[in-house]
Amino acid sequence: MATNVVMPQMGYDMREGTVVRWYKQEGETVDRGEVIADIETDKATVEFEAYTGGVLGRIVAEAGVAVPVGELIAIITEPGESVPEAAAPAPSPAAVPAPAPVAAEPEPAAAPPPASDGGVRASPIARRLARERGIDLALVAGSGPNGRITERDVENYQAAAPAAAPETAPAPASTPEPVAAPSDSRIELSRMRQTIARVTSDSKSTAPHFYVTAEVDMGSAMSLRRDVNDASDPENRVSVNDLMVKACALALAKHPKFNSFFRGDHLEVHGAMNIGIAIALESGLILPGVSNCESKSLLQIASATKDLIARANSGTLRNEEYSSTTFSISNMGMFDVESFTAIIYPPHAAILAVGSVKQQPVVRDGELTVGTMMKATLSTDHRVADGAEAAQFLMEIKRVLENPVSLLL
Repeated sequence: MATNVVMPQMGYDMREGTVVRWYKQEGETVDRGEVIADIETDKATVEFEAYTGGVLGRIVAEAGVAVPVGELIAIITEPGESVPEAAAPAPSPAAVPAPAPVAAEPEPAAAPPPASDGGVRASPIARRLARERGIDLALVAGSGPNGRITERDVENYQAAAPAAAPETAPAPASTPEPVAAPSDSRIELSRMRQTIARVTSDSKSTAPHFYVTAEVDMGSAMSLRRDVNDASDPENRVSVNDLMVKACALALAKHPKFNSFFRGDHLEVHGAMNIGIAIALESGLILPGVSNCESKSLLQIASATKDLIARANSGTLRNEEYSSTTFSISNMGMFDVESFTAIIYPPHAAILAVGSVKQQPVVRDGELTVGTMMKATLSTDHRVADGAEAAQFLMEIKRVLENPVSLLL
């Protein structure tokens, strides 16, 4: 029986996607779980795996054409089965109607497509921006690794593109040059920044946030981290964020309400703890996740996190890493931020904001001493949990970090 393959929703905020490349041609065999296409979203290019096996009977969505979530992009048939006649190919790029504009989110006007960029190395965001602005990537100099073109390179190229105004004769030396008055300017938002604006606004207006903050003594956890890293492969070192992911997984096991989604008249509680990690890219913030943290060791989480960050920066994340997260962590400690509050990523019930680990004066047993301290703030959806429950969950995270032996179990 033929199976319709539709544009997947790779994340809560995804509205449409574009097939960048098909790895299979019509008539070729497809195995279940095999990567058959690269799909570009507002935030990254994601590998798309076939959810059934068979033969790729028809490619409906052409590469480069934006397709709404849920729309048909291909048909997979059984071997020897004919493709249903009802399946029609997707319209060509010229025939695709522009989506109706939303008053609160005006979309930038479509630009003519740039010339083919051939084998030019460029980030997914840079390719999209060049396509929107009609810039040929072959003319842009890349400043990234191995000459890779970044979003900033495309923006700088466009800024330098207009022809310079003809030079005028210099004013006489006796005439003082007028001081130019400061002028206003306009910065166009990338599609990624528009998406972030929409999602955060929706979250704050829909989910009633409240916040609880705790100060955690990280002395024992940092000592454990040093011991683990001294005994481990240098390529698999544990970060403070890895400690946080493992501690949250242990705390979620005791407080499963925080690993749930609010669904109107019930909570959808998840067994798997797929913890999203806020990753700052050049073009904005994304929140892919490490799956099944409840069954991963600290070293396995460290390895998975490094792989996740590397593929986030190269634009090769998988669908489930975007769409399956159930809880999230935002860590700004590396920026020397002591404390902050984060906006919940819908439909999550909560997000943990982690500050820097610092040495500071503390009082222990009536004596002044130096402690290694960190502040953590939990943002919670009040529809899911109350203040006392959020405090108990945060105190469990604090307990695990201050008695970190359980992080190795």
